[in-house]
Amino acid sequence: MSTAADQANFPTMIIPRGTEIRVNAHGQLSIKTPGNLVIQNSGVYSEIESTNGSIRIEENVTVEAVSIRAGQACFIQGTLTAWKVHAKRIALEDRARAFIMLQESEHLELAKSARLVGNFANEKELFFMMGKFSPQLKELPGSVDMSTTSPGREISDRPTTMKIPAMTVPQAGGEDDLRAAQSLLEREVARTDLSSPETEALREVLFGLRERNLQRVGSIWRSAFAEVRNPDDALRQAQAHLESYFGRA
Repeated sequence: MSTAADQANFPTMIIPRGTEIRVNAHGQLSIKTPGNLVIQNSGVYSEIESTNGSIRIEENVTVEAVSIRAGQACFIQGTLTAWKVHAKRIALEDRARAFIMLQESEHLELAKSARLVGNFANEKELFFMMGKFSPQLKELPGSVDMSTTSPGREISDRPTTMKIPAMTVPQAGGEDDLRAAQSLLEREVARTDLSSPETEALREVLFGLRERNLQRVGSIWRSAFAEVRNPDDALRQAQAHLESYFGRA
């Protein structure tokens, strides 16, 4: 009886049919589920996706993710750091904190006590801003503690530490190659004829391009492309662009 009572004190986790859970080479978790997804534990993720439903990050939960995609809405009560968030509606509730580089939504709602940092509409805007202020970017330290801002002013309720990788500004032609390769790979990872290992290999390259982690891309893209047994014209074009860039680099 005591064992049954103890078990009753633990929540039950239900994994709906059609849910995909993977771990990439960096140990980051990817979750794709057809329905609503509620995140109650802090963690670092690669991709979080609710195909048809909504995603909720609950209060006092800190989530870091490369990409978040929701068929309906993304509700943020805790803290979110993400490269891209795509949803019909993004809502930051009271005391929510979101650091989002690219947000794609029809409706954006912020409570009075919420805070949103980033919020570029597309990568073109982001690249333009980075190019405009490239001297300032070079002067940034290797890591920034999000718990402090200017000297003498501290914010105690932000536990997240964001590390900013060293950045270089490539030649104009090289940047065009990177953008073209990224655009082609965005379509390639959506191919339904690819196996999970093939898709995951291409996603690793795509994530590196999104983050402009050129050292990472340069070390993995050839082996990642070699994973695809039936490359199409788009993948060959992406390969040509990366050959062109890293041939010059």
